[in-house]
Amino acid sequence: MKIVWVSAVPYDKGKVIAALECGADAVVVPEGSSQKAKKLGLIKTVAPDGDIVPGRDFVEVEIRGKEDERRAAREAVGRLVLVRCADWTVIPLENLVAESGMLIAAVSSRGEAATALGILEKGVAGVLLEIEDEAELRATITECKRVASMLELARARIVATKPLGMGDRVCVDTCTNMTVGQGMLVGNSSDAFFLVHSESVENPYVEPRPFRVNAGAVHAYVLVPGGKTRYLSELASGDPVLIVDHEGATQEATVGRAKVERRPMLLVEAECAGHRFGLVLQNAETIRLTAPDGSPVSVVSLSPGDEVLARIEAAGRHFGMAVEETIVER
Repeated sequence: MKIVWVSAVPYDKGKVIAALECGADAVVVPEGSSQKAKKLGLIKTVAPDGDIVPGRDFVEVEIRGKEDERRAAREAVGRLVLVRCADWTVIPLENLVAESGMLIAAVSSRGEAATALGILEKGVAGVLLEIEDEAELRATITECKRVASMLELARARIVATKPLGMGDRVCVDTCTNMTVGQGMLVGNSSDAFFLVHSESVENPYVEPRPFRVNAGAVHAYVLVPGGKTRYLSELASGDPVLIVDHEGATQEATVGRAKVERRPMLLVEAECAGHRFGLVLQNAETIRLTAPDGSPVSVVSLSPGDEVLARIEAAGRHFGMAVEETIVER
């Protein structure tokens, strides 16, 4: 997930509220203004007396020439660097991103933000938005949080489905309503995840619950913000989870409730690029995976050869973090 900071210097109540309401990660305020900002809502502040302290938590470098680039690259080894380009151009950021991803770029427009977040397909770690117009600021925050958090999804071909016995499955009820094409990435193994569709679909059995993903068995992994995984059994009220749509756009949501109930289960197995993987889900018509066009596909109607969306990752996991080691999960 990319970092989005908003500048409210000199102190600007409207910009603080915009940062809060549009989901920015932190707001930059003058020294002595952190508590004033926090009275408007819970948000991290960047200030000498804030949650994120210049010099301690990051260093600021103004890029005027090659030597400044070298200094920023040195500083970005193991720490965050806020980069300002005196004459805003793409080249210095390209050079820095090629060496390190620990960069936040100060930008003054939506176009600059989009460019910085997409440089060399990797982008900077985040942006500091120094935008005066409040409406443009709000639109830019929203766009940054959406566009900067894309995941590559792949077409997987269904190989087999197999009814199982009874098991414990987890419904993840979030504080966010989802739409058709959105769900969560869940898998039996840590290197492959199905896009399990939200219950945002009209059906003859129960009312839609667009805030819910009936995600799978308690043992399964779910992808969460920061590129980490959690076991479904671990999720609890207040935890962050990742909502993903069929194009790979992501947004962070909060768990309102995780409901574990005993239900009949079903194993779904698929193949993608020679890799076979699976997921245990509840055996019911209302449980759906996601087709490449975003349409929901009931697990009980799946047939070999059907295509669904999945996320394939190479690394194994240790306590939810990606690691480069030999891990076999069957």
